[in-house]
Amino acid sequence: MRVSGAERTGNYLILAVFGVIALTPIVTILQTALSPETPQDATTGGPIHLENFARAWEQGRFGEYMLNSVVVAVIVVTLATVCSIMTGYALGAFEFRGSQAVFYLFLLGLMVPTEAIVVPLFFDFQAVGLTNTVWAIALPQVAQSVAFGTFWMRAYFRGANRSIIEAARLDGAGHHRVLWQVLVPVARPAVVTLVLLTFMWTWNEFLIPLVMSPNAQLRTAPLGLALFQGQYVQGTTLLAAGAVLVALPVVVLYLFLQRQFIQGMLEGAVRE
Repeated sequence: MRVSGAERTGNYLILAVFGVIALTPIVTILQTALSPETPQDATTGGPIHLENFARAWEQGRFGEYMLNSVVVAVIVVTLATVCSIMTGYALGAFEFRGSQAVFYLFLLGLMVPTEAIVVPLFFDFQAVGLTNTVWAIALPQVAQSVAFGTFWMRAYFRGANRSIIEAARLDGAGHHRVLWQVLVPVARPAVVTLVLLTFMWTWNEFLIPLVMSPNAQLRTAPLGLALFQGQYVQGTTLLAAGAVLVALPVVVLYLFLQRQFIQGMLEGAVRE
């Protein structure tokens, strides 16, 4: 189907409008983060004040909080990705009795909101002595991410080339080898998309770390930013700098993996 010049121009205009709407808050935060904190700084410094990031990093203790977030994110992303690949392979490449019921059980995990389970989970973890630990923050997010990851990888493995699987089985490869040496390398865009989405959700999670660490021993980056906001209500410059620091890891990871991420999203849309 050929697209006329008017339709193409209209599409570009719509995309430009939505692009401006999406980028305006980001540009505003960056501009605020680079602006002078006081009128005296405007006269003594240059137009760009990169020292705001150093001040926010030191005064807000973002080094400690972001390290906690990195530890939690590594645990969640690793466990959730491995478990999602295995469950997606089992439910997508095979048909067995009860497979649909098991899949619907995983879908139930996508429908239950965090607010409905976080308080009961807190008392369960408190009974076994896991509160105020990294595992209390990571394990609930692993469960939530596996629910989506199973749905995502199942859709990919259901559309995988069956001839590749059959050829590997004829060569004597078992299920473990077929999955990790044959299918996973081919499914790299889907796996990268899952990794990026899981990292983003884990990094931005606020409620679970807040509830699971009541004595604030393990503040993550979003919690640290909220505390920083309470300390510097009037200091919008340092607050904006802190927000940029917290968002930077997700942005950098996306820029590094954007090609595989877009390819995985397009393949997922086509398969669905």
